[in-house]
Amino acid sequence: MRFRRLCAAVLLAAFIPVPTPASAAQTTCEDVYTPVQFGLIRQTMYGRLCVPQGAKTVQVLVPGGTYTGGYWDIPVDGETRSVTRAMNGAGVATMVVDRIGSGKSTKPLSILVDVPNQAEAVHQVIQNLRPRFTKVLVGGHSIGSAIAMAEAGRYRDVDGVLITGMTHQWDYVRAVPALTNLIPAPLDAKLSLRGLDVGYLTTVPGSRYTMFHAPGPNVPAVVDLDEATKDVVSAGEFVTTALMSNLVLPVSALIDVPVLTIQTSADYFCGTPPLGADCSSSDALVRSEKPFYPKAPRVDGFVVNGYGHVFNFDTATALRYHDTVTAWQRGI
Repeated sequence: MRFRRLCAAVLLAAFIPVPTPASAAQTTCEDVYTPVQFGLIRQTMYGRLCVPQGAKTVQVLVPGGTYTGGYWDIPVDGETRSVTRAMNGAGVATMVVDRIGSGKSTKPLSILVDVPNQAEAVHQVIQNLRPRFTKVLVGGHSIGSAIAMAEAGRYRDVDGVLITGMTHQWDYVRAVPALTNLIPAPLDAKLSLRGLDVGYLTTVPGSRYTMFHAPGPNVPAVVDLDEATKDVVSAGEFVTTALMSNLVLPVSALIDVPVLTIQTSADYFCGTPPLGADCSSSDALVRSEKPFYPKAPRVDGFVVNGYGHVFNFDTATALRYHDTVTAWQRGI
């Protein structure tokens, strides 16, 4: 009798579903086309929204110049390089957007594409998400970080700001020569098919490793993917990024929520102040950047070593980088 009861218990246990850990919660993704308007101009900003079951926090992530929202979900080596999958696995929703003029977003005349207008578009995306989530964070990379700062500083509708690949002090000695790797998009064999005007720029074919990845490992599959998926950036985005981040009163001075700045020590934005922020350590980065966020209640930092500007492609520090972002947003 006891033996039969034991067998029955074993069989019953075999058919009882094991509870799913929160980190493995089912995530639903959808394409979202948000109608946006700046001035009299109506546009559409594309985004990919991924929501884990029960998520109450969403990160709105803006890519840098010549990248689309795919920068946040790089399909190489499984999930290692994917910020969105790391956040979704931690129960945080993500909305990665294509900047106006790039990817699946609409493409107006380049003269209309600058940081203030991009920030206005992201603001309208955030407004559409607000009723669904109790906490909204905005983040960016490079020019996307300038857009995130402008959105948070001007509209004050987010609970935290993630800044990557952008500081307030630039090493112009290295940054300016790098711009020689940019050409008008109509001159690029692939992107010329889009019919864009010459105010849209992209990188010279074959230049992305040197410009964005070095001194990281030159992995053919990674660099080939980066070359194959390259996009555009407007000249106006470059100019307004410089004006709003370090040449006049930084827009970050208006941000009144917690900030997390993540940089790589090999980048054009790191060095010996005033030619780059001090990225010798996470604490040094915070000391270097904190004066530019006078209203922020908290500024935290994390430094990546051994990789170039687009460190979402890095695997050496990916887990610590993702864990830092996860812990930071939970503490807000």
